[in-house]
Amino acid sequence: MCYLFPMKIAVAQIAPKLGDVEANVGLHLDILEKARKQRAGLVVFPELSLTGYTLKDLAEEVALDPAADPRFRRLVARTKGLSAVVGFVEESPSDPGLLYNAAAFIADGRIVHIHRKVFLPTAGIFEEAKFFAQGRDFRAFDAPCGRTGLLVCRDFLQFGSSYVHYAAGAGVIICVSAAPGRGVGDGDTFETARMWELMGEAVSFFATAYVVYANRAGSEDGVTFAGGSFVYAPGGRLVARAAAVDPDLLCCALDPAAVARARKAWLFKRDEKPEAVWRSLERIVRASED
Repeated sequence: MCYLFPMKIAVAQIAPKLGDVEANVGLHLDILEKARKQRAGLVVFPELSLTGYTLKDLAEEVALDPAADPRFRRLVARTKGLSAVVGFVEESPSDPGLLYNAAAFIADGRIVHIHRKVFLPTAGIFEEAKFFAQGRDFRAFDAPCGRTGLLVCRDFLQFGSSYVHYAAGAGVIICVSAAPGRGVGDGDTFETARMWELMGEAVSFFATAYVVYANRAGSEDGVTFAGGSFVYAPGGRLVARAAAVDPDLLCCALDPAAVARARKAWLFKRDEKPEAVWRSLERIVRASED
């Protein structure tokens, strides 16, 4: 399901309402229609876009089964003719009682893939491991934008996560995030925004892949989110960057042919040996268990 022509994407840097799934579904539907009018083929929303981030004990109340919840099904139905990535709290019948910080890739009225956040920050202002179970793996999948990998926030800062998607052939790596802003950067940006951009630049260059980073906007429960969503093209070129802090709708094009061109110019993918990495990691893990 890999299209050979450019696809316009829209990164929806929104400020969802904390704990109000119904209102947030409405916001998603409005943005999907705006993106559709701009002829976008893919709309990417931030981490926990359907619920807000600082949930704490609210997580159980807003958790949903994406296959059965009528609000989620309404959202899926409105993706006819386009794709979307949304963030939510998942409670699946296959894992009753466990809540996951999850992101779903939806395309043309069906759920294509769900990723559960693996790396849960739990220090300082972050308390995710108190309320969420950890995801177990990273799996690339086929999507209308080509072979794709999905990450949630801190997953992206563990460089092995992007490597797994790269090794699985992903030409598009999407990270949905709810990253607060800290420190004073250049202009109206935060110092921490540069950390995310550095990772985006490095991954897009060495994985010869598009990197789409969708961060949220606004303030919530005393936390100010940095915004600054961005898209890097294969080879480390910044394509577009959204506003800091404020809501924004960032539109640009993804060209699958650019991935092929980058992989011909930079032979990292041709010379890649995931089996050597796997054997080395297996040895390290086994040694740590002895």
